Amino acid sequence: MKCIYCGHDDSKVIDSRATDEQNSIRRRRECLTCGKRFTTYETVETVPILVIKSDGSRQPFERDKIKHGIIKACEKRPITMGQIDKIVNDIEKQIHNGLEQEVKSSIIGEAVMDALKKLDEVAYVRFASVYRKFKDINNFVSFLNEFENMIFSEQGTGNKEQ
Repeated sequence: MKCIYCGHDDSKVIDSRATDEQNSIRRRRECLTCGKRFTTYETVETVPILVIKSDGSRQPFERDKIKHGIIKACEKRPITMGQIDKIVNDIEKQIHNGLEQEVKSSIIGEAVMDALKKLDEVAYVRFASVYRKFKDINNFVSFLNEFENMIFSEQGTGNKEQ
């Protein structure tokens, strides 16, 4: 870090602590050349992520939109806000760890569906009914039949009659 007094490039950190907002670190430094002390703040640089919608438009990623959709799907279900927050945090982490500046909305939707499928079948079907935009009852029934077959094959029974 360059000294603000003499311009020398070497300094040592005397003290580090998180700021009150917990979103940056305050560092007290001492210049190795002139001996004067100064303070710097270190923050994480975030890259804004854009979501590519199905119509090709782009909009900023908003975790609250994901959370709102999950809350709607989980309405009147035995699911805690902690469980919902974990799903949202996991999806957000997955998106940020992907290191892409743009992500398709379909990837986010499928991630939500995968998480809800493991958490609660009713919430999964509710979310799917909105996300998949079923045109009519036949599309919805077909989806339910596929889901039922998938559940039975995962359980290893393969037989719905049991």
